[in-house]
Amino acid sequence: MEPEVLPPISKSLPPRARVGGNLFADENLDLLAHLLDDWFRIPGTSIRFGLDGIIGLVPWLGDVLAGLASCILIIAAWFRGVPYVTLVRMIVNLGIDVVVGSIPIFGDMFDIAWKANRRNYGLMTRHLQHPHRHTWKDWIFLLLLGLCMTAIFMVPMILLIWLAEWLAHRI
Repeated sequence: MEPEVLPPISKSLPPRARVGGNLFADENLDLLAHLLDDWFRIPGTSIRFGLDGIIGLVPWLGDVLAGLASCILIIAAWFRGVPYVTLVRMIVNLGIDVVVGSIPIFGDMFDIAWKANRRNYGLMTRHLQHPHRHTWKDWIFLLLLGLCMTAIFMVPMILLIWLAEWLAHRI
């Protein structure tokens, strides 16, 4: 079999995209996502899980370690020049995986179903194939994320103000 001859790296790529070489090749990143999310199959079912689901069984520490391993995909996407809107989506996918995955039992089932690494690998390859094409889904996702984050921070503030007013009327 003849070795594959790769074209020279384009000078038009961002400087960060010229770093990483073969370490961040599609084959390696696909293997990593496969290993973390769907390497094993439960016999007699279509349910697949990876090391992320197994490591996640160790309370708290397992989810953090699996999250750190998942960061490799995000770092590789950044080095390869993926747009920032996609990087944010990838970080949110990983954040959801780690936070919800840290809930005992339910989180482990969620890890098996969510497959953040497969999602992130898909986002990365889609945006590398179509570098300047953001879909409406990207922007809606980020808008909903922003609204959720605003609600998360506003609810405690509103409750605190309400409590202060309630206490002020009691005194």
